[in-house]
Formats: sequence, C-alpha cells, structure tokens
Amino acid sequence: MSLIGKEILPFQAQAYKNGEFISVSDQDLKGKWSIVCFYPADFTFVCPTELEDLQNQYPALQELGVEVYSVSTDTHFVHKAWHDSSEAIGKITYTMIGDPSHVISRNFDVLIEEEGVADRGTFIIDPDGVVQAMEINAGGIGRDASTLINKVKAAQYVRKNPGEVCPAKWEEGGETLKPSLDLVGKI
Repeated sequence: MSLIGKEILPFQAQAYKNGEFISVSDQDLKGKWSIVCFYPADFTFVCPTELEDLQNQYPALQELGVEVYSVSTDTHFVHKAWHDSSEAIGKITYTMIGDPSHVISRNFDVLIEEEGVADRGTFIIDPDGVVQAMEINAGGIGRDASTLINKVKAAQYVRKNPGEVCPAKWEEGGETLKPSLDLVGKI
C-alpha cells in the first residue's frame, strides 16, 4: 500500500544525536521538510555505507530546510555504541532513531515481520507531515543519497507552485509543465 499523500502516523521514540539521547515524535517531523531513512540494522555491511553517504549530503539537505532521521529496529543505546566504534557512523550528525518496538517501522510499512528488521525505505515528508516521495529497496541494494537533493527540490517547487509539475530529470531552474487538455498527447 502506498503512503504517498498520507500523513505520518503518531510515534514516540528515543534517539541518539550528537552525543546525547533525545526523544523524537511524529510532531518533530512537522513544520519542516524531513527525510526518514530506514535501514535493517546497526553493525552490518551495506547500512554504514548508506548512512555515511546520507551524512555527506546532510549539509546540502539542511540548506534546503530538510532534517534527516535514520531509523532501525535497534535501540538508541546500540546507535551510540555503533557511532562510537565505526569510523563511517562516527561522522553522523543527524538524528538516529531507535525503533525496538517496531511502531515506526510498521507505521511506514517497512517492517520485515519475520526478521524484526526494516527494509531500506526512504521517505520525503512535507511540513504538514505528508509523505511526498518514497523508495523501498531490497536488503542488498544500497541507496544513493545524492538523488534526494533533486527530489526534495522538486517536491518543494510543486508545493510552492500549485498547478505545475516537474518532469523527469528536472533540476532547479529547469522547465516545468502545467498539465492541461492542450498538453495531452503533445509531450
């Protein structure tokens, strides 16, 4: 079932960020753009490469007014231990949410029930808490966080410009479309 156009469901969780344990809820994701990045587990193989790549894009995402949250079914304590022991994860400055209760993973429909871990899911959420884009990858397929920049820019553009849409490979400043009867069959 697609979550596109749906408001995120309530949750409350513990997280690790910049040397501290913090509480995070669905309300923290509202009022600004957010990216929620689910991954299977700490201390694994593909996951640290993805999370480090996401950290590399974090400054550019922050410039766009986007906050980033990573989520796994590990606890916030495990996130801290991983942060302290891994060179790649030690670079992370965004919020790492623990979801040992599986509430958040179920809310976003990424929980692999029989394994108790999350799929590789990425969600772009608007300031109203509504999912605007999502991508789910199989466990062995790592994501490229650089693709999030244009997706966020497109989502922000469409939000600010009702009636316009961004075509494939759209980049900021590029041509957009205004869907109308006149365009049918002409593109």
